[in-house]
Amino acid sequence: MPAYWLARSKINDPVEYKKYTDRVPGILARHHGKVLARGGRFQIMEGPDKFQRFVVIEFPSFEQAVACFESSEYREAAAFRRAGAGEVENVIVEGGEATPR
Repeated sequence: MPAYWLARSKINDPVEYKKYTDRVPGILARHHGKVLARGGRFQIMEGPDKFQRFVVIEFPSFEQAVACFESSEYREAAAFRRAGAGEVENVIVEGGEATPR
């Protein structure tokens, strides 16, 4: 069953943030991640307007999504944004309908 990274981000320093985003596509590819949405047009329907960038990435499984996020290569790339270049909320959610009816 597929799983998805759902991320909301705010870019504080575009130059430093780019050091992160330049590395991510190759990391995702090695972990079989497929970008479904990144940046682009959005409209906040409910909730705070702190974030200006939204990302959805599909992985073949929940385990692969977690493994990618926890990989040393992703941690190394994320260190650029975690040092203050950006703020991110990231959630990994398994696809499908898990809620009983």
